[in-house]
Amino acid sequence: MLKNILVVKLSAIGDVIHALPVSYAVKETFPDAHLTWVVEPPAYDLLKMNPCVDEIIIFRKKEFKTLKGFIRNFFSFRSELQREKFDAVLDLQGLFKSAAIAFFAKSNVKLGICNMRELSDKISTPVVGENSRGHIVERYLDTARAIGCKVERVVFPLEIPAEEIKKAAAVMEQAGLRAENSYAAFVIGANWPNKRWDTENFARLSDWLYDRKIVPVLIGNGALDSERAAEISAQTSIPPVSLVDKTNLQQLAYVIKNARLAVGGDTGPVHLAAGLKVPTVMIMGPTDANRNGPYGQTQNALEVDRECKACWKRACRKNLDCLENISVAAVTEKISAILKSQ
Repeated sequence: MLKNILVVKLSAIGDVIHALPVSYAVKETFPDAHLTWVVEPPAYDLLKMNPCVDEIIIFRKKEFKTLKGFIRNFFSFRSELQREKFDAVLDLQGLFKSAAIAFFAKSNVKLGICNMRELSDKISTPVVGENSRGHIVERYLDTARAIGCKVERVVFPLEIPAEEIKKAAAVMEQAGLRAENSYAAFVIGANWPNKRWDTENFARLSDWLYDRKIVPVLIGNGALDSERAAEISAQTSIPPVSLVDKTNLQQLAYVIKNARLAVGGDTGPVHLAAGLKVPTVMIMGPTDANRNGPYGQTQNALEVDRECKACWKRACRKNLDCLENISVAAVTEKISAILKSQ
């Protein structure tokens, strides 16, 4: 019976979302276990919504980048990490930074994902399970299975705080989205340039949805997403509702959870939609649906029709617009099937 388990999954938000079912699997099998999770600040609010996580340790990577910062922060972080001995450490990141954390954690059992890199396999034993070539969610769950978790159900445990629900509802109403509106969430940005569908396509899709009495709602954050939102609005017959830069992560979860469907690239909020069981159309180019598609509904993934698809490169070496071959018609066909099933 395991009583104390450490999960190391630091970033990015989409990757942390993919790892959430591991926490549920642990509690499903070992309900009395104390689960600690090490995470970087951007995904902290996501874990705060996870009832399966008992303790969160924040790893502030930026503060370790200088010698002065390392000296100032290392010993306090190590002390926090070593307060207790763990029955098992699961390194779901598989990189040097997570390996360093796993190294200092007190445990005789240290396991990692199947495809570990940057010498992380020298600290934690890779778990090459039956899903080693499957979806990343299942690859993470193979590590949970390796410590005896049953994994009878795949659950993304998220509970949105009541106060954040109220704030999100107020933001939506202020932006012109009434509670009775049927709406679709457009995730218009992504960290990789070649994961961003063209703004003209989003604009045409927006008009198409309005014709079907579904309100398009733009979500995202940062200067680039704000710029893209303005471009989309300028190209539409009726401007969509924009919630770009108007919600925090927990409020965004509420917006997505109540959407009729979500559309976007391989990025955090789109994976959040899939985890919340919102019908999700994912537009994919440099990554592949087998590994990173919307979990549980990979039939809704649209992969670019090119030999070089799923190259896993942030920038195209052929100077192509990676997603230009995914048409608005292809997306509306997917959405039509979803609406028909609803």
